Amino acid sequence: MEKVPMTSAGFAALGEELKKRQSEDRPRIIEHIAEARSHGDLSENAEYHAAKEEQSHNEGRIAELEDKLARADIIDISKLSGDTIKFGATVTLVDEDTEKKAVWQIVGEVEADAKKGRISITSPLARALIGKKKGSTVEVNAPGGAKAYEITKVEWR
Repeated sequence: MEKVPMTSAGFAALGEELKKRQSEDRPRIIEHIAEARSHGDLSENAEYHAAKEEQSHNEGRIAELEDKLARADIIDISKLSGDTIKFGATVTLVDEDTEKKAVWQIVGEVEADAKKGRISITSPLARALIGKKKGSTVEVNAPGGAKAYEITKVEWR
């Protein structure tokens, strides 16, 4: 069974989603199914089929969350330090072509969210950053071609 690395915040977020899906979404969907069933013939009952599909999606996500939580390898970032980039580090980069600054935290796959500045440990950028230090330059093969970044800051937050 392969462990799933994640931060304690990521673990808590998945736990909250699981709790919501089990205690709020599941009963609501069951209610929708019962209501749709009361409308009669199920073979042509779009409301019933939509509710069953929603139930299937919800139950699938519940199973996925339970699996990820069971295999979680929680890494406490507050206990990490140093200037070498590893899981949990928040890294400030400067694009060497555009001088544009970007800040990324390296997290587990399940909690990655580019809009929130969190990239997966398995992403090309994170893989290029792991093991590097402030002041280093990394080259990343991106879909638009190779990009070079200078590491200007490594933080643990």
